[in-house]
Amino acid sequence: MEHLFCRPRKGHGSYVVAQPHIKQTLIVGLGVPLEQLCRNHLSVLTICRWTFTCNLYCCTSPQPITAASARGLFQMPPSRLSNRYFLVRAGESVYEGTGVLNTNPVSKTSVDNGLSPEGAKQAVRAAAELQRMGACSGSCWIWPSITQRSYEAAEIIASINGIDRSRIVPEYSFLDARGLGAFEGRSLDAVSQVYASDKISPNIKPPPITDGTPNESVSDVYVRMTQLMSILETQYSGETIVLVSPDSDNLSILQAGLTALDLRRHWDLSFRPGEVRPVDPKSIPPYKMPASAVYKCLNPPTCT
Repeated sequence: MEHLFCRPRKGHGSYVVAQPHIKQTLIVGLGVPLEQLCRNHLSVLTICRWTFTCNLYCCTSPQPITAASARGLFQMPPSRLSNRYFLVRAGESVYEGTGVLNTNPVSKTSVDNGLSPEGAKQAVRAAAELQRMGACSGSCWIWPSITQRSYEAAEIIASINGIDRSRIVPEYSFLDARGLGAFEGRSLDAVSQVYASDKISPNIKPPPITDGTPNESVSDVYVRMTQLMSILETQYSGETIVLVSPDSDNLSILQAGLTALDLRRHWDLSFRPGEVRPVDPKSIPPYKMPASAVYKCLNPPTCT
């Protein structure tokens, strides 16, 4: 890495090291003369002659990041979204086709977690719906869970919408199906007990089990989805992203967070297998600054 060593800053016995290719400065070498640095470090001999260039970086303050361009920590609901999003639930899996709950991540790449014949038809309809919406008309990124049915659905979406496979980005953990603990292996009807608990509190977890299946509360999934959105909002800007989830809960909880809906009501936003739903920016409530720890309103709601 190329460094340029400058003279000591006034009032300091340290040197400023500039890295021109990234326009960043570092403070090093307390009280060591530049000439000694050049004698003792062969790696800088060839660049000591460029010291005059360094003065430009030493005397120039970095441009401040404006509030409008700063991303910061992603929070729900967001102040704004930098990308356009489409939420897709993968089609029915073989397990679901037989009426069995399967949420253990150990088996998420199993062929039995792949699309059933009906699930494949649902994925084709989802891909056609995305095409009708123009989701990928100017290209898009497809982010599926690596759960078999999600990735198979992503491949169908890419094929029908003319998207190169290089734009399929597998997500390894944040989009896993919600772990249902002791309900693992039971009939699909048993999930109604989970949603009954969700309506009481987003912090209630399904009963645990010893086979390694997670038992996740709504809040647990909410944290995962917030982390995923933080990655997407910092990695991309002005892009279209299609999220393909193996289950409904990931998407309904994400949409509840984006729209500031009470998480206990996320089931009101549930997704059917193969359903497609765009994220409408108008559904995101206006951002409100957090209450100040310094300023106090003495006469609410009138504060001057």
